[in-house]
Amino acid sequence: MSEISKQTTAEFAAAYLENNKQNALQRGVVKNGITASAENMSAKIVNVPVFSVDVTTGKVSNQKQSGRCWMFAALNTFRHKMLNNFKLKDFELSQNYTFFWDKYEKANYFYENILATAAEPVTSRKVAFLLQTPQQDGGQWDMIVSIFQKYGVVPKSVMPESSNSSNSRDLNSYLNKKLRKDAVALRKLVETGQTEAEIKTAKEAMLQDVYNFLATSLGTPPETFDFEYRDEDKNYHIDRDLTPQSFYDKYVGVDLDEYVSIINAPTADKPYDKSYTVEMLGNVVGGKEVKYLNVDMSAFKKLAIAQLEQGESVWFGCDVGQSSTRDSGIMALDAYDMNDLFDIDFTMTKAERLDFGESLMTHAMVLTGVDIIDGESTKWKVENSWGEKVGTDGFFVMSDEWMDEYTYQIVVRKEFLSPEQLAAFEAEPKVLAPWDPMGALA
Repeated sequence: MSEISKQTTAEFAAAYLENNKQNALQRGVVKNGITASAENMSAKIVNVPVFSVDVTTGKVSNQKQSGRCWMFAALNTFRHKMLNNFKLKDFELSQNYTFFWDKYEKANYFYENILATAAEPVTSRKVAFLLQTPQQDGGQWDMIVSIFQKYGVVPKSVMPESSNSSNSRDLNSYLNKKLRKDAVALRKLVETGQTEAEIKTAKEAMLQDVYNFLATSLGTPPETFDFEYRDEDKNYHIDRDLTPQSFYDKYVGVDLDEYVSIINAPTADKPYDKSYTVEMLGNVVGGKEVKYLNVDMSAFKKLAIAQLEQGESVWFGCDVGQSSTRDSGIMALDAYDMNDLFDIDFTMTKAERLDFGESLMTHAMVLTGVDIIDGESTKWKVENSWGEKVGTDGFFVMSDEWMDEYTYQIVVRKEFLSPEQLAAFEAEPKVLAPWDPMGALA
């Protein structure tokens, strides 16, 4: 290993001070900050919020201080259908309801993985991975499908937001404390040779505690309810004695088994036109397996466009923090010019960013439009879940080049896949390690 000498640093400092351009930049960046100094206004001019294909939606939702983007995005795709089918206005499905059951199921999923790895030392990479974050707000499309299929959905009016769903930091902190303590107890039960029945009894007592904790923090999920509303024509409707499952069947009516997750991961370990899953990634034991089909970017965008052109929005996952402006809602590679600001080349390929930990999926949103000129997509309309005060009334504009580099996943109906793509998806998937970037939770 080679240390940095004081002489070398002195030479660096002298070279910096001799550069008048860098001194001028220093004054601006120190005062205004890095991103503000590097923002490129031309990106906003190019990416105007006008689209040749534009799905009708209502107002955007707001996940507030929580990491529930993946479930907000999924519920928003349902809401778009309901707004049109039942002439609803400003309607939302309960994100608190799905949040409750996701936390509950994630606790059990964690317990089962702790038991499955009980023979491994606590320092093993798998056990360390589990204990680092026993559960969190984030998730994947197939995980929310498992919640919908087991628990249904309810209107937001039936189980409204709570303080702890809108700001989930304390809930996550104390639930993870509980789960780690339970992991100690479960591993000891295995170590001391307790029977399966004794371990099951202990785990069920732990789950009772989790249920109580969630009910106290989020409220009790309804088992039956009435759905009462006025449509846009001012007509009154009431539907009595619904269950969350019967409400889903009647008012959402989407066959979730007809949707598949498509990814674009151009890394050497994931050949295109193959299916993949991720070890220990899930929430509901016995629920839907998380599964992807990896395709090149051209096929990826064609599938998204096909669904949009049929009037249906598209759930998608991306790395939203890369080269995007929160206030104006522009997602473009030239949103900031960091290379010129620092005279440093920050460029990496998409594969390099995935392999070396520079990027992964961090956020899920909804594609609701695309601008197609001369047969080619140029920009995309994005419904976010950060409220109406960002972007254009909560909607963002994503350049086509940004999608190429930082979008990783879409969910589309099977009918849009070619026979070859469908066969590849349905084939036995390659199992990726728990810490693979494609296991990231939005």
